[in-house]
Amino acid sequence: MATPGQWLAGSRPRTLPAAVSPVLAGTAVAAYVDEPVWWKAALALVVSLALQVGVNYANDYSDGIRGTDEDRVGPMRLVGSGAAPAGAVKRAAFLAFGVAGVAGLGLAAATAWWLLAVGAVCVLAAWFYTGGSRPYGYLGLGEVMVFVFFGLVAVV
Repeated sequence: MATPGQWLAGSRPRTLPAAVSPVLAGTAVAAYVDEPVWWKAALALVVSLALQVGVNYANDYSDGIRGTDEDRVGPMRLVGSGAAPAGAVKRAAFLAFGVAGVAGLGLAAATAWWLLAVGAVCVLAAWFYTGGSRPYGYLGLGEVMVFVFFGLVAVV
């Protein structure tokens, strides 16, 4: 079983600024237009960070079971390296998505219920980036979807 340090490395902490930046941008817009609500910004940050960690674990799982990471050079992959069983990494991804969902539910209840649909689409996009039978990340659409989901959608 993977060590706590390996699980942390598998969450890819270097990618977390990509989750923080759109929340900062959205909060800055809120501050410019009106008064920002800091607890809502904090919930949005939890959603964004949990989605980023979830997509990282989901990518690790999907690439690991496909064998894509067997000859990988770069940051540690839990499944590809054999440090953690695929099922454990999949559960970690869904746990992170669950954290995002709980925080998102609170944010939607306080803001707008349509955010639940946005959150569900974000989780689906995170999973199918490299998961499923036709992952869009392998079709050259990964960067486009990152721009859409960790850019436009996350800021709004």
